[in-house]
Amino acid sequence: MKVLGLETSCDETGLAIYDSTLNDGKGGVLAQVLYSQIDLHATYGGVVPELASRDHIRKLVPLFHELLAQANITKSDIDAVAYTKGPGLIGALMTGALFGRTLAFGLGVPAIGVHHMEGHLLAPMIQTHEQQLDFPFVCLLVSGGHTMLVRADGVGQYEILGQSIDDAVGECFDKTAKMLGLAYPGGPNVERLAKGGNRHAYELPRPMMGRGLDFSFSGMKTAVHNLIKDTPHSDSDPVVRADIAASFQYAVIDTLVKKCTKALKQAGLKKLVIAGGVSANLTLRDELEKSLAKIGASVHYAPLHLCTDNGAMIAYAGFCRLALGQADDLSVACVPRWDMETLGVHAQSANV
Repeated sequence: MKVLGLETSCDETGLAIYDSTLNDGKGGVLAQVLYSQIDLHATYGGVVPELASRDHIRKLVPLFHELLAQANITKSDIDAVAYTKGPGLIGALMTGALFGRTLAFGLGVPAIGVHHMEGHLLAPMIQTHEQQLDFPFVCLLVSGGHTMLVRADGVGQYEILGQSIDDAVGECFDKTAKMLGLAYPGGPNVERLAKGGNRHAYELPRPMMGRGLDFSFSGMKTAVHNLIKDTPHSDSDPVVRADIAASFQYAVIDTLVKKCTKALKQAGLKKLVIAGGVSANLTLRDELEKSLAKIGASVHYAPLHLCTDNGAMIAYAGFCRLALGQADDLSVACVPRWDMETLGVHAQSANV
């Protein structure tokens, strides 16, 4: 089965073909293309929803043709279409959903709307030549819009163990970068600056460490703002700036690592998956691996190119849903806010 995946939840237009016949029937990504709107939104220091929607409209058709050429297939070779149904920016979601549902109708194949974060959660399970990741596990989902710990027992079988009560960790990275005068997107630039700094130079809070598995990062942003304001030469001295970045990153990572350790113990599991854009942070990966090795737990993650938003994760999540007998009817109803615990798996016949 060849499943076309469409990701348009925010500021990346991602398309991919997941082919279940690759790798001796274990499946894999046949081809993928990705267009980032970073340059478009950098001027504004963040994503402008209206501009994002319009750019998706401009890019979807040419990227689709580029994908077919790269995969060396035609439209008629596509067996199903998966698109991001939510959560995300409603205008951006609708562009991909309408394109995908219309294409599926024209081709006479099933279509399925996918939960964006389920795509991230399942991305590390895409078959590689090294190993196949199996359920159950605890997943740390960290992105610009989400920070949550989820117990995953199967496709659609999710229990949220903890989540941010305010800001997501990715947003915290972006805002800190902006305060330090770094370009958007902030996460990679903060990590880059932090490499040359002393992570113990400044003490920053670890919010809600003694309060279950929930997170809070709004206070962290305030603490960084006050630190920058009260520290001499924070706007000009490269050493001071690197120390602030390193101290901030260490405080965030220390919080995430301790919460993950606690979540694994609470769930009685020894397998952690980290997914979402922030999972590309190599320092976070290193710290998790070192800390969890002490309790005999393992860490798994997607390749770096599948950590940020992409079509491959949507194609694979769509394949998993379709394999369980699920497909959507002709209606297109995107869900900007969508609780993962409500997903489940409800099989129904495709109306095409």
